[in-house]
Amino acid sequence: MANITDNDRALLVQKAIEARNNAYAPYSKFSVGAAVLGADGKIYTGCNIENVSYGMTMCAERTALFKMVSEGCTKFAAIAIVAGENATDGAPCGACRQVMGEFADGLENTEVLLASLNGNYITETVASMMPYPFVNFKPQED
Repeated sequence: MANITDNDRALLVQKAIEARNNAYAPYSKFSVGAAVLGADGKIYTGCNIENVSYGMTMCAERTALFKMVSEGCTKFAAIAIVAGENATDGAPCGACRQVMGEFADGLENTEVLLASLNGNYITETVASMMPYPFVNFKPQED
């Protein structure tokens, strides 16, 4: 695991709970929040944003990760995801797991905190959440 403290984990979970309050989920009524600890030490948050054309919906995890990348950080040490009363209610979809694999600061040591609304969480890694990610392709350098 990365060098993340219990205080870091608690702060990430709290920030994910706060981000969940901004979810736009008028169709599913399923609000999700995420908070990412970037390798730069900053926390980036995101919520799910639905669209009447469901394929255009964006998950909280990808919102937070894309926000991180758009601000110049391309690696993260941990992500917290909060959806409901049970820690696993916010388990990420396959697309989010693949994006996590793209930007993880090591698949084996990047933490995924699945948290409940009361702040309890279980800790996984990107590798345990997606054991066979598509990560072998490397972009060509210019």
